[in-house]
Amino acid sequence: MACDRRTLLRAGAFALALAAAPAVAQDAKMQGTKAEGAKIPIAVIGGGNIGGTIGGLWIKSGHPVMFASRHPDDLKPLVETLGPLAKAGTVEQALAFGDAVLIAVPYKAYPELGRTYGGLLKGKVVLDAGNATKARDGDLAAEAESAGIGATSAKYLPGARLVRAFNAANYRLFAQNAHRSGPAMAVPIAGDDKQALGVAAALVRDAGFDPVVVGGLDAARQFQMGSPGFQRDATGPEARKAFGVTE
Repeated sequence: MACDRRTLLRAGAFALALAAAPAVAQDAKMQGTKAEGAKIPIAVIGGGNIGGTIGGLWIKSGHPVMFASRHPDDLKPLVETLGPLAKAGTVEQALAFGDAVLIAVPYKAYPELGRTYGGLLKGKVVLDAGNATKARDGDLAAEAESAGIGATSAKYLPGARLVRAFNAANYRLFAQNAHRSGPAMAVPIAGDDKQALGVAAALVRDAGFDPVVVGGLDAARQFQMGSPGFQRDATGPEARKAFGVTE
């Protein structure tokens, strides 16, 4: 009987290990220090200037990317230009596809985005590239100015593992300076989740830039629209000095 009991216990432990394996594999895949050359699928919510530019840079580095829109057919020209690693889909399809997400839609869409897709965003590493402007976003811009853009995004996208990234420069600067010769252009990032920051930093490097971790989400104030850290074409060392951070 003792032998049978030990056999059953070993079988039970093995079954539990098998059940846990997918979660362990997913966690390992999303580690900030991802394996050299490892590529992850990315969802880009929005196919405009920022989404198209940054998504295109990730495709060039080997990441499969699905661009999302309420009208995926509108993204067909973009996808055809970017090649076989580019796909178009609904927001639901993209969020199911991507291990990481870039949000690049007008800031006024954030409340509805959170209400409609909050369950799918929960637990995802989300790179938040949005900026709030008074002319377009009204009261949301005032809220972002008062509370800070990081706290405001976190309010409307609860449960997402949020990292502010790719919001501090015009898309033309990103297109012109990706993988440039000499010191890489700095991209400031901020977030409260260390693992999410690691994933975001790796994706910033893959896009051709030098990630500069400024701090937690509250530190995103330092490079939100209208701040001294906005629209800076700086190298990594220059940006770290300006933001007063060391890495």
